[in-house]
Amino acid sequence: MREHYVPEERLWSLMAACDVLVNLRSPTMGETSGSVIRGLGLGKPMLVSDLGWFAELPDGVALKIPVDEYEVPTIAAALGFAADHATELGEAARAYVHREHDLARSADGYVAALEQAAGGDAVADAVLWRIAEAAADVGLDDAGELVREARRAGIV
Repeated sequence: MREHYVPEERLWSLMAACDVLVNLRSPTMGETSGSVIRGLGLGKPMLVSDLGWFAELPDGVALKIPVDEYEVPTIAAALGFAADHATELGEAARAYVHREHDLARSADGYVAALEQAAGGDAVADAVLWRIAEAAADVGLDDAGELVREARRAGIV
């Protein structure tokens, strides 16, 4: 059966019904694949092309298929291997997504990118300056210690 574009709910349902997921792309622009992350998050064994971002996936999380003249027989062998090792591949996939792509980590990445775009070090320096000024205004003798604590706490 071949399906063209499907709504997201249907995509999740289809992926959940599969024993092994295959996401081969060549060429690639090097982008992260949302569908691969979704499939790995479901704890599904995954076959990917061994190039671009896919090649950067840790070993054991996905089976990487070289894009060469042996691609088809390699896919056939990898499908058998994935079916035989579905539990361990699925657990590694789910753990990877939890570790590297969970919502809090993604949100922190967006915040860091926005802070950098907004001025990065200049913004941090301005915040630290304001902390030091406020410390001096209330008569704290060691504003430097407050600044160090702000850095340790991750405020800047």
